[in-house]
Amino acid sequence: MTKPSGFIDAHVHVWTDEFETYPLFPPFTPADMEPHTATPEAFLEHARRSDVDRAVLIQMSYYGYDNSYMLDVIRRFDGVFRGVAVVNWRSDHPEQEMCELAKQGIRGFRIYAETAPEAACLELDGVRKMFRCAEQERLAMCLLCVPETLPAITDCCSRFPEAPVVIDHLAQVGMDGMIHAEDVRRLCALSRFAHVKVKVSAFYALGAKRPPHRELLPLIRRVYDAFGPQRLMWGSDCPFQLAQETYEDSISLIRDQADFLSEDDKQWLFRRTAESMFFA
Repeated sequence: MTKPSGFIDAHVHVWTDEFETYPLFPPFTPADMEPHTATPEAFLEHARRSDVDRAVLIQMSYYGYDNSYMLDVIRRFDGVFRGVAVVNWRSDHPEQEMCELAKQGIRGFRIYAETAPEAACLELDGVRKMFRCAEQERLAMCLLCVPETLPAITDCCSRFPEAPVVIDHLAQVGMDGMIHAEDVRRLCALSRFAHVKVKVSAFYALGAKRPPHRELLPLIRRVYDAFGPQRLMWGSDCPFQLAQETYEDSISLIRDQADFLSEDDKQWLFRRTAESMFFA
């Protein structure tokens, strides 16, 4: 198979309405699904128009710990997708499931840390086992967090400095509409850990929350200066992004408006960083 040469979207969700085969995780019901379906075919129809031919799939919360739909998509589209799964970190041996899933195209594991109670999971024995496994097997710990929970993440990175860590959506700095200097400082401070990377993603949910998103460029520049292009990767958060704007609206902020990025920098953000982390 010819190796794909286009861009990689580092953050995409997929789901289906085939409920008998892929049941929803309680308390989710079909009424919670918006849009009703988000198939890989629908994603690729949008993405290929923007020279995106691969993506990292993020396990959708509708399915809880059952990663089977994502795994089936990875198998069905050979070489197109890799995955970030969710495992039960409260179980006795989540690291065993990590290793099994890694054999099936999973390259990362999502941890929810959007509130202080959620971030407290970083102290659990199961999560520590996951970080140790991530260090040993070079699997990414992908953290959905907010600026207020970055200190807990910093402590965790101090304990496991060799674990690959990916911070989703710029740590959601600017989610309240304002780019606070202290939030930016906390995020950039993570750059001292050599194995921490950041997803420059989900622009629709940050700042003014509407295109062209230029108000986010100073934030992106600060993160770029702190981490460098080889530790940044772009993602759309499709299909949620498409509820408010086009696929192009997200990708064009980096491709066309971030004039501080060289063409080589853009290759890292759009392909090489995600490729080395998830497709190598």
